[in-house]
Amino acid sequence: MTAPRSPAPGPSTPSADGVAQRVDLVLEGGGVKGIALAGALEVLEERGYRVHRVAGSSAGAIAGALVTAGIPARQIVQILRETDYRRFEDGPWWTRPLAGKALAVLLHNGVHRGTYLRQWLAEQLRAHGAEGATGTFADLRCQDPATGTVPAGAHGYRLVVTASDLTAGRLRYLPLDAAALGTSPEALPVVDAVRASTSIPLFFRPVRWRGAGGRSTVLVDGGLLSNFPVSVFDRPGGEVPRWPTFGIKLSAKPEADFGVRNRIRGPLSFGKAVLDTVTGFYDRMHIDASHAVARTIFIDTAAVRPTQFDLTAEEGELLYRKGRKAALAFLDGDHEQQPWDFAAYTARFRGGAGPTPPSGSTRPEPASGASPAPGAGQR
Repeated sequence: MTAPRSPAPGPSTPSADGVAQRVDLVLEGGGVKGIALAGALEVLEERGYRVHRVAGSSAGAIAGALVTAGIPARQIVQILRETDYRRFEDGPWWTRPLAGKALAVLLHNGVHRGTYLRQWLAEQLRAHGAEGATGTFADLRCQDPATGTVPAGAHGYRLVVTASDLTAGRLRYLPLDAAALGTSPEALPVVDAVRASTSIPLFFRPVRWRGAGGRSTVLVDGGLLSNFPVSVFDRPGGEVPRWPTFGIKLSAKPEADFGVRNRIRGPLSFGKAVLDTVTGFYDRMHIDASHAVARTIFIDTAAVRPTQFDLTAEEGELLYRKGRKAALAFLDGDHEQQPWDFAAYTARFRGGAGPTPPSGSTRPEPASGASPAPGAGQR
């Protein structure tokens, strides 16, 4: 896929003295729509933001792996432009007809192997990552800039990805939940965690992880349970953050009532509404809050399907441009929103007791032996 050259960097920086501003990112998944993430990342880089940590699901996990490997955003844009996404559909030849796809689902619980996706990501990380890197999360330990120590939980890693554990019936934060897979963060390959996070149910075969004790765990797309873990790096109790966390969401800004309207007219629409409610409630519990909306870049990508891997160059360029446009509107403001102001954000949302979940909902508690719920820890 080819596209016009990226625009020249803008003149503004997030700090008055021109020093790069540290930022954490939470990137939503969305299959091939992830091209839009690269456009938004490019704008943030041009404006002087330096990514400290990234959390993501599916396409957000891929983008996060590239960013935390030290690949500049502009180079990520170029990598994605040169990628042939049709090769991600690596099912056997007999899966091309609909009957073959159905048979693959019956035999393997998914049509495509996902092997090429893993190989592609591994090649990018080897080609552009730091020399001597192990390829595991041991490379991504994160020190607190003030103390020089490694914080506990999600705050101790530059990359956190989500995966849905079908065996245990719960959300996994990797590498934090590596022990549940019978391994350790230092031994968990980044590409394997990302491959699990991108396992779109039925489209890709699930990842079957066999731990040291022989226990098998089946992992699929993290978006099944949490496609946008926006609070994963938040400080507890509404404590004032030292730097911002930006969410980048691959959908338009929610309406005033923050609801997702499902018109139920029959069994098919009823089933779709049930699936949407089950898979989207946890994320909407957070994005429904005004403090989450205020720090989120919303990119309207409705024109493209997540599994549209036969994307044309024009469609890819549209996603990229939409990502840039949304990020610029977030930072500079437009007719719908004020320019981003970290001081104003902290004064409004983080100066007191901190945000609370919507009425009638509660924050999930971590299961025994699992990672802390999003928001546990320090920033």
